[in-house]
Amino acid sequence: MPITRRSAAGLCLSLLLTGAAAAPAFANGEVNVYTYRQPALINPLFEAFTAKTGIEVRVVFAENGLVERLAQEGRNSPADLLLSADAGRLVEAANRGLAQPVTSPAILDKIPANLRDDANQWFGLTMRARVIYASNERAPITAITYEELADPKWKGKLCMRPGNHPYNIALFAAMIAHKGEDATREWLKGVKANLAFKPNGNDRAQAKSVFAGECDLALANTYYMGKMLTNNEEPEQKKWAGAVKIVFPSSPQFGTHVNISGMMLTANAPNKDNALKLMEFLAGDEAQMLYAQGNYEYPVNPAVGVDPIVKSWGSFTPDKLNVADVAKHEAAAAKLIDEVGFND
Repeated sequence: MPITRRSAAGLCLSLLLTGAAAAPAFANGEVNVYTYRQPALINPLFEAFTAKTGIEVRVVFAENGLVERLAQEGRNSPADLLLSADAGRLVEAANRGLAQPVTSPAILDKIPANLRDDANQWFGLTMRARVIYASNERAPITAITYEELADPKWKGKLCMRPGNHPYNIALFAAMIAHKGEDATREWLKGVKANLAFKPNGNDRAQAKSVFAGECDLALANTYYMGKMLTNNEEPEQKKWAGAVKIVFPSSPQFGTHVNISGMMLTANAPNKDNALKLMEFLAGDEAQMLYAQGNYEYPVNPAVGVDPIVKSWGSFTPDKLNVADVAKHEAAAAKLIDEVGFND
């Protein structure tokens, strides 16, 4: 079933014609994917899947609105899979009845229980840690806790992207899950008081701010460091990355906060068999290695090692709480962000 083009802002249909020199390459049919992930991050995996199976992957890329689109399309949706850059959207989609369970051993045996839904309605594919980019010159630290980000000793020295971005909301939700709303509210007030300027930009921009001397500590995801260190098209990003080091924050209650990118089989998938094949491929060793080498993320498949650049950052103890139990506190986290005026 072809995907209909829509005029909704931010939506872009990309037909991945891997190996399309000869039409028979797609003799095994197609699978339709809605994804929040950037094309450069996942196109190589789709190309590898098509080369291996002959199944064409048709993709809708969007920064926002895909869960809502699935809900609006209902039983008529052409989407077979939803891929997300965070757990929150997968949880939301499952809670809205937009997913169906998957029991394939080829998936269940590859993905740890705390990185997938208890009812097997969605699954993590990669893991990233929310860490500190610390200035090599002005912040000679080797350890820090998330709680310390609210310590007045860092007043005017912390920078981060807006608090209501999914990456930060997930961290704040983890704080609520482990410490409660009252403690998290007070912590957020302290973190806000330490900000060097109003939260803005993306995670790479935070490294740039540290490089420029605008702050000493920045909150960001691990994999952006790998992307900056190897960015030959924008070599200035190598300078940003070279100005900082990764310090894995911890908390006495839960260690280092991690989030996932993940996948979900839609409730009305018209190409279910092909979708399951793609899900099994994405959980398998080949795709997990592509994730690790191309995106500098941590594979969820424990049989696959990390990229040497990632390994050089050192080890950490990840939060073992199921990411779904964290995500259910995201609405409360969003309210606290507004309550304390975090982005003001």
